[in-house]
Parts: sequence; C-alpha cells; structure tokens
Amino acid sequence: MSNDSLTRKLGFWSALAIAVGTTVGSGIFVSSGDVAKAAGMPSISILAWIIGGVIAIPQVMVLAELATAYPQNGSGYVYLNKAGWRPLAFLYGWATFWALDPPSISIMALAIVAYLASFFPFFVGITGKLLGVAIILIITSIHYRSVKAGGSFQVIITAIKIIPFLIVIVLGLMYMNFDNFAYTPVAGATSSSLIGGVSATTWAYTGMAAICFMAGEFKNPGKVLPRALISSVLIVLGLYTLLAVCVTGLMPFDKLMGSSSAVSDAVKYIPGLSGMASSFVAVTAIIVILGSLSSCIMFQPRLEYAMAKDGLFFQRFAKVHPKFETPSFSIIAQVTLACILVFFSNLTELLGYFTLIQLVINILDFAAVYKCRKREDYNPIYRMPMWRVTTILAILGAGWLAWGTFTWAPVQGMIAAAIVIATGLPVYYYWEKKYGSKSSHDSRNIVI
Repeated sequence: MSNDSLTRKLGFWSALAIAVGTTVGSGIFVSSGDVAKAAGMPSISILAWIIGGVIAIPQVMVLAELATAYPQNGSGYVYLNKAGWRPLAFLYGWATFWALDPPSISIMALAIVAYLASFFPFFVGITGKLLGVAIILIITSIHYRSVKAGGSFQVIITAIKIIPFLIVIVLGLMYMNFDNFAYTPVAGATSSSLIGGVSATTWAYTGMAAICFMAGEFKNPGKVLPRALISSVLIVLGLYTLLAVCVTGLMPFDKLMGSSSAVSDAVKYIPGLSGMASSFVAVTAIIVILGSLSSCIMFQPRLEYAMAKDGLFFQRFAKVHPKFETPSFSIIAQVTLACILVFFSNLTELLGYFTLIQLVINILDFAAVYKCRKREDYNPIYRMPMWRVTTILAILGAGWLAWGTFTWAPVQGMIAAAIVIATGLPVYYYWEKKYGSKSSHDSRNIVI
C-alpha cells in the first residue's frame, strides 16, 4: 500500500544512537590537543570540556520543546517557518542542500578512505575516490530500503564506535601518571584561557540536533525526543571528559599541547598498545566516522523532504517509496551530489565557509521559540525550565560558535552568505508563488 507520508517507526534507542553517533566524530582525535593548547593548564583543559558540554544543555532543551510542539521532519526549517520567518527557513534548507550536507558526506567518506589507505596503500588517487563512492552507496542502500533497519544499524555502529574510547578510558585510568596533572606553564609561555579552551570544544559537541530532522518518524516523540536529546548531551559530556582526563594523565601536558593527534599519541603511553597505537587509532577512526556518515545519510534528506512537502523545494523530493516508506528521491539526490563531490577538492574549506550561514540561522532557531510560543497551535509536551533564561543561554552559546567561525574566515563567510541569498531568494519567490497556497497560511497562525 502506497503512502505519501513517512511513518513513525523509530524508538528511543535509535534516537539516542543518531544523536550520539552524529556528535562523536573524527574531530575528537585532534581536538584534545587544541583544547589543551588553548587552555594552557591541565585543570583548565578538563574544565573546558565540562563547560563545553554544559553549554550544549540549554540548546538541546530549546530544541526539545520545539520538537515536541511540532514533531515533524525538518528541524530548524519547521521552527523558522512556524515563527513566520519563511524566507529564512527556505534559505536554511537551500544552503544546507547545496553547500553543507552533501559535502559533509563526501568529506567523511574520503576520511574513511584515508585511514584505510594506511593499511591498504593502493587506495589512493582515483582508486580511493571510487572506494569513497562505494562506501556512500553501501550505507545508503541500508537507509534507502528501511528506516527501521537503518535505525537498528545506527544503534549497532554507535555502540561499536564507543568501545575503542572506553578501552582508552579504562586503560588510561590504570596507567596514567598523576604527575602530568601538576604541570605549570614555564615563564613567558602563553597564558591559560578557560574561554579559549571552551571555544575549542564547541565543534566536538555539535550534532545532537540531528534527531530533530526526523522528528516525524519517532514513536511517542513527546517522550522520546527530550529524553534522547538530553541523554545524548550527558553521554557525550561524560565520554569527552573522561577521555580528556585519561589523555592528560597518559602524556606530558607540554607534549599534549603540541599534538595534532592527541588520542593516537596518548595511546603510545599505554603498555601493550604503544606498538600498535597508529593502527588502533586508524581502526577506531574508521568506525567512528562510519557511524557519523551513516547518521548523516539517514537524517539529512529529511530536510528537503519536509521543504518539498511544504511547497518550497523540488516536488519530487517529497516522494515516499511505496514499499520502503523512506524519502527515496531525496536520499538518492543527496547521495548522488555527494558522490560527485567526492571527485572535487577543497571541500573542507567550502564546508567551513557556508557553515557560518547555518550557525547564524541556528541562533534564529533558538530565538524562534519566542514567536512560536505566541501561536495557537503551540502545545509542546516538554517545556524547558526557566524558558527565557534557557533560550538566552542557548543563543549565547550558538553566537559564540558563530563568532569564532566568522573570525576564522570573515570574507569567505560573507561571500558564501551573499551567494546563498542571491541564488536562493529568486527561487524562493518562484516556489512561493507557485506552491505557497499549500502552507503559507500556517506561518501566519500567530497570536499577537
């Protein structure tokens, strides 16, 4: 029997696996050294990881309220649209499809190939790129054929990707050198900075909101989404903090501050693993990135599906497979673009430039709760505590990350924003004129 809508088949464990699996990615392998260098002292470095996780808590609380008020696929697009900021909602999805999601899939696939090449050197050049495409297609086949099977796979791969970190944590606690925590900066060295350390952790905590893109496919979303969002922050916070403690305890802090592969270097100090540190970390990285890749292929196409259902994207993206009940065309289109981008270079820079736009709109996502709370149809099952204070904290945290990204590439970020606006607004007004009657009244249903 055919169905033109996605059905609710996923439960709590799938939601938790998607949130944790998206968040814990390859960045953790290098960010420990960056945080240590920015913090300047062991205690401040560890505290930075704790505060970085705490900052994410109000953000997921805001999203939990919005997601239970509007348990639909599309995440920020839905919330901006409900707030009455329909053009911004469209530009969010427009930039995400063309410049953020497919490039991120390509980058992760190529990162997996790079680690595989350390074991199989012939996976370089065109051979490596073809392998990257094959990896994308294999993972896609799982999520294309069944959202339930995709959710189960995500649970399994997320559980597996946590195991190597737990091994490092357990062995690290056994073999750490407590003298490493007594490090004090030498005279004339860079001063310690808690703010700098926290700032260096922010990217490592990004990803929990992935489940909001699939809010329309979770059973009992009013309970599942808040539990999964808040649990994922606490799990990742605990994992990162314990990992930071162990990495700091295993290797001298001055070496940690200068390390570009902190986890790999720390493993060398563990008896029995020192000779295989590179291989251990390579295998761990492959599993970790594979989990993130799977999560992205699963949730990212839901945004364009939601936009197409709303009349603000190519209508074929709203197609639901009659047998598999997945957004089949949206998945195919996204991974096709990702596979093409595998053969391009400098994708990381492209992703960085356009990420500023997404971060700014994320701030508007949190601000949208002020407008949405005035709507007649706003009846969230979960309500965040002290909502005004929580929302302000969420906006400040997102603003901090956006500012850091802007200072990294201000000109490129502004150019990317101009490109999105120049290409997106004409398309928006065309689709709004053609299909706006579908749902434009919905964004005006606000009580003043």
